[in-house]
Amino acid sequence: MDSSPQRLEDGPLRAMLVAFGLAVFGIAATQVTTYPVLVLEPAIAGAPAETPIATRTAFFVLNFLGFALAGAIYLQTTGRGWSFVDLRWPTERDWLYLAGGSLVAILFFVVVSVLIQLLQLPAAESQVLEFVGDDQTMILVMIAIVFLFNAPAEEFLFRNVIQKRLYAAFSRIQAVVAASVIFAAVHLPVYVIYAESALATAVSLSVIFGGSVIFGYLYAKTDNLLVPTAAHAVFNAVQFGLLYVALEFDLEGAETPSILFDALAVVAVAF
Repeated sequence: MDSSPQRLEDGPLRAMLVAFGLAVFGIAATQVTTYPVLVLEPAIAGAPAETPIATRTAFFVLNFLGFALAGAIYLQTTGRGWSFVDLRWPTERDWLYLAGGSLVAILFFVVVSVLIQLLQLPAAESQVLEFVGDDQTMILVMIAIVFLFNAPAEEFLFRNVIQKRLYAAFSRIQAVVAASVIFAAVHLPVYVIYAESALATAVSLSVIFGGSVIFGYLYAKTDNLLVPTAAHAVFNAVQFGLLYVALEFDLEGAETPSILFDALAVVAVAF
């Protein structure tokens, strides 16, 4: 990573507006890319767990391709091109950041899960659980989607495009925080719908913000998109894996309340 002093080339306000606009553009792109699935299978909008696994898989794949498409269009229209993408095989240092970042993300999940239970904090249930239902096969499919589409698409847009764009107006740490605020903000509409209170929305968005800071920091320290992408994928895969275990052993139906299952309903699978 270049250790020379950063030369700021843009105003903070303009940089934030462009970055937020890119995030909104990404969300809009997902509405376009998933439209064919909604047309062919309207039930996925109201009762997704009742639709075929192939339909749900197509929906998620096209959804994340929308993020990638938005980032690609921005790079092409601004003349940055694919050379702007920081993708290479990890160095030994990158591997250390990847391992450490993945561990920190998982520990963050555990600590947040425990705190939510101990403090009895309300939180919005993840919309993804509506797509999974109690279908363990779909959970395994989601793990594959996480590695192949979810993490690569989100990290490409929110880290390599949005966060890197913010480097022109902010220090790297400031850009990590700003990009994470934007990442949490784009989830606001969904959590407002699914949360039962303003506090529940705040708790859920705080979790998303915290995870984004971890992955953004990994990108800022390595300048290698593969590092936060892999850490993100491992993080979500562990969550889905725990959800699979919770369903396999019917932890939701156990007489003793399960911290694991209740926490998964809140934070897990918070893409």
